[in-house]
Amino acid sequence: MSQLSPDTSAAVSPAPDPAQIEDLRARVAALNSRYRHHGATSVLTGALNDAESGNIAMVSSFGAESVALLHLVAMIDRTTPVLFIDTRLLFAETLAYQQEVAERLHLRDVRVLRTDEVTLAQQDPMGALRLTDKNACCALRKTVPLENALQGFDGWITGRKRFQASTRATLEFFELEEETGRIKVNPLAHWSPEDVRNYMDENRLPRHPLVAQGYPSIGCMPCTSKVAPGEDPRAGRWRGEEKTECGIHFGNGGPARTGSDT
Repeated sequence: MSQLSPDTSAAVSPAPDPAQIEDLRARVAALNSRYRHHGATSVLTGALNDAESGNIAMVSSFGAESVALLHLVAMIDRTTPVLFIDTRLLFAETLAYQQEVAERLHLRDVRVLRTDEVTLAQQDPMGALRLTDKNACCALRKTVPLENALQGFDGWITGRKRFQASTRATLEFFELEEETGRIKVNPLAHWSPEDVRNYMDENRLPRHPLVAQGYPSIGCMPCTSKVAPGEDPRAGRWRGEEKTECGIHFGNGGPARTGSDT
């Protein structure tokens, strides 16, 4: 059953000191060496049970491909915390799909994250911040609630894959998020689009209803449009804007600018 996380204002994690970063780099290198030739299930099992990984949560958008990784997590440990960010601007279909998938996979600790209404009223009283500053809107509705929810976790599981962007061509199973000192786990790093589709077919997993309607990548309703045949799958996200990423992934000292799937 899903549970609603408490509404909180922005929390700021203290930056890890250089000694901590060096220790974390060593841990990440050891994990990648240990699991280099393993498959997704083995990597995920290790992440959830290996002391080197620490206390881990999964972050999921319950989007077009999310159910594959959610299914893997459910097969290993249904009590794994699953963090779902409800921006209050999502498609109704996404909210319904989140409930359907959580119930079908018997996920026992789904935490629905939302920016509290007082903060929203202060920073986006008309609900139109996205029209003037999309990055600020994403920070308010996604990045801050996630950062709050990740307090106390040593790392988080993502659905990112090498095929999604040229900058991810060498994506490892484990990586260090230096800004927060957390380890990110990418069990599906080596999966292809065909691998994802085949896994979903073989396990008869439910599809997000908007995929069949022309939405291969799904975010907030006002900032997501249909994708025409032949277009990049993420062409419908922030169409016509330079923005390509909500900002929850970090790299090179700032929010990553390439596409992602959590």
